[in-house]
Amino acid sequence: MLLLLARNLSRQMGLKAVFCLIGIPLLGWVPTLVAQQKQDSESQSAQQDTKSATASEAEVALQAAIKDWEANPNDPDRLIWVGRRLAYLGRYQEAIETFSQGHEKFPEDARFLRHRGHRWVSLREFEKAVDDFEAAAKLIEGLEDQVEPDGQPNAAGIPTSTLHTNIWYHLGLARFLLGDFERALDAYEKCLAASKNPDMRVATLDWQYMTLCRLERRDEADRLIADVTPEWPIIENHAYHRRLLMYQGKLQATDLLPSLTATDQNRMDEVVSSSSPGVELATYGFGVGHWYLIQGDRQKAREIFEAVVSGSSPAAFGYIAAEVELKRMGDDSR
Repeated sequence: MLLLLARNLSRQMGLKAVFCLIGIPLLGWVPTLVAQQKQDSESQSAQQDTKSATASEAEVALQAAIKDWEANPNDPDRLIWVGRRLAYLGRYQEAIETFSQGHEKFPEDARFLRHRGHRWVSLREFEKAVDDFEAAAKLIEGLEDQVEPDGQPNAAGIPTSTLHTNIWYHLGLARFLLGDFERALDAYEKCLAASKNPDMRVATLDWQYMTLCRLERRDEADRLIADVTPEWPIIENHAYHRRLLMYQGKLQATDLLPSLTATDQNRMDEVVSSSSPGVELATYGFGVGHWYLIQGDRQKAREIFEAVVSGSSPAAFGYIAAEVELKRMGDDSR
């Protein structure tokens, strides 16, 4: 832990860069062009400033978590937050080292394996992730479930997932990414049984639906989501909810990715620059791409997966899954 502290204290916060574009109207049409260029420049600068501010806030939160842990070294909650704060900064290997330390110090606490498994997924180490989630699942046998606090709270400030659902959900995901669809389905069934709110249900139902489709059990998949309606009270997992409505035919792919127009189906660059940023683009994009895949339109699926992986959220599950599907296509496997 001292090494981790020293590494963190040595990091310096960066200053925000500000870019300004000045235009001089020389001809009648120039003011309009300059104004647009200035607007684009200011928009990009604002986005960069927001990212810098967010990173700075995350760094401050990490330093506070480290101090909190040092003051309370026998409290597993404090060490978990150090690992989570590292992961939010994209420092996944350090997060894994922290969770490994926690697992060694608190071997009966399934949370360390649950969080370490998540970060193995971030690093595309899916087999290691499966090992951790399976071990975590054994540790929670017979234990009462507990709500997991959010590190990045939703707008309502209400956590929607629990320790049990996160273990089963991520185990299903890791198995899905490995192509182990039968065992992924088993994990998602257990996750659904533990899901007690609409947000967790739509997320689980979505992956369970896709898994059944990969197992060529489409009728069963359709029955699984038959009771999902547009009126379900969703707090944060709107993308999964809308994907389910698309599977039902209540929404179209163009409702999720508006750039997929009937006259311009191949402009995947517009998907990347659409109004759905980051994780949301990856979530919508993978769902739509996978939908085309199970319909037999591999070319369209490939185009959308390629658009997803040209996005800006490589840790998003949709992004990772799109990478995996592109590799499967390259290997000419299902």
